[in-house]
Amino acid sequence: SKLTSLGHLEMTWRSRVHFHPLLVRVLHKSRLRYYGKPEKKMDVPYQAYFEVADSSGMISMVLWNSLCPEWYNSMKVGTVLLLEQYAIKNSYPFKTQPTPGDSQMKRFATIEISLNVRDPPTKISIIPEEMVKPEWGLPEVKYRFITRSELDNLPNNHSCDVIGLVTFVGRIERARKRERSEDFWLYRWAHAIDGTSEQPFILEIFATSQPDVFEHIHPMTYLVCTQMRVVRDLTDNPSSTIYLTTSNESQIFITGCHKGQPYTRDTKVKNFIHWTKTQSEADQMKKTVIGGYYPLPRPPNSFLKY
Repeated sequence: SKLTSLGHLEMTWRSRVHFHPLLVRVLHKSRLRYYGKPEKKMDVPYQAYFEVADSSGMISMVLWNSLCPEWYNSMKVGTVLLLEQYAIKNSYPFKTQPTPGDSQMKRFATIEISLNVRDPPTKISIIPEEMVKPEWGLPEVKYRFITRSELDNLPNNHSCDVIGLVTFVGRIERARKRERSEDFWLYRWAHAIDGTSEQPFILEIFATSQPDVFEHIHPMTYLVCTQMRVVRDLTDNPSSTIYLTTSNESQIFITGCHKGQPYTRDTKVKNFIHWTKTQSEADQMKKTVIGGYYPLPRPPNSFLKY
């Protein structure tokens, strides 16, 4: 009876110090960010963004410091949260924005919810899915799955979700975050097929905050990658390779992780599962490859051209 809505919060937050509880569903989840510096003495300098929504729209929610190790893994895409004693702040203008599955959903971009250990100490409760009532009006998680046959027509930087059967996975490589920096990004290449094209999805998968999944991508795994971005050569080179790369909000799922995930209800996911049942496992196994160096963009065929 004492709940408030995101729409009401946006209109009234400046005139309040204490806010009524919120009931929201997690629609997107960013990777965990470490912002510690040697000169700053902070115990747990972590931060994570979530996009959460109720019937009035979607807003960014920030999880701070020691709340991250306590709650980050529990707050999955689709999780329903009851939030009490949270803070409202002006939103940070430079954060990345995921592409919502529902383009009609209103976005409250000027403010964000801040969850802290103190000032005020936030109380977080996870509502089990079987206790969520339809009359709460919480939006469902929606996706933007594409098939491999649709990929060739998509523009650079387009956001999409994909599912495929892994046929190749490369070794874990690393790239400097910045020139002369001692920090590195970890990533690996993978190929996945979905039966709609002779060509595979080429996936550049960066280590997100899911090391248990990232390290266990194997051939013959059913791989789901969400919030991927299309990367294509913007010159007029028709033979250039189109591939997909992870974004700040990408989530990766492999065989063993799929049960109960919201995307299992998506039509294109169901079509893919139906296609895999028509395939011979032994035939597909013969085509799989693991490890090795995978250069992209590909070097020229001869050293003279190089």
